[in-house]
Amino acid sequence: MSDSSITVLPFIQAIKDTINNHADEIAHLDQAIGDGDHLINLQRGVDALLNNSDALKQLDFSAALSKIGMTLMSTMGGASGSLFGSMFVTMGKTAKDKQIDSQTVSDIFTAGVESIKARGKAGMGEKTMLDTLIPASSSLQQSISNGVELSVALEDMKKAAIDGMESTKDMLATKGRASFLGERARGHIDAGARTSQLMLCAIADCIIEK
Repeated sequence: MSDSSITVLPFIQAIKDTINNHADEIAHLDQAIGDGDHLINLQRGVDALLNNSDALKQLDFSAALSKIGMTLMSTMGGASGSLFGSMFVTMGKTAKDKQIDSQTVSDIFTAGVESIKARGKAGMGEKTMLDTLIPASSSLQQSISNGVELSVALEDMKKAAIDGMESTKDMLATKGRASFLGERARGHIDAGARTSQLMLCAIADCIIEK
């Protein structure tokens, strides 16, 4: 599969659709223990990407990922803009000059997650988007390494993302505004973990349908 044959636009549209379809839920989660701006920042970033659709169409896969990252950094705002921006820039660098196959896709995703860990100085169990992203990337890597068919590997990744997201409900938070709430943060799913899960599942479904 040549990277010149891959367009990122269907993935961006799928992300926009799933975020908009779950907007009320996302807003409620973030208002409960977050800063209350996660939904607006995400929507702003995705809209900026779609406004750049003509430019993205002209780019190969690696360059498109990097442009997505730079666009998110400059438009999203908040911690998520920096984290997602870093993730996509890193994925773009990892994809450069690579033949895009299942193993490469897994490696690209893992590199992006590692960049969030480094920039956010966070890991598993801290009630963040990483509680979704780390299990999802680990699941995909393991499946691909074991020779599992991509569509099956993606279904397993979706389940890992959902389980990871749901695990944040009973966690204490150590990052962001939620970290000041102590025990009051328990009982609430982290908004970033939920939106990360929604986006991963949307992208996986796009690939599976193709």
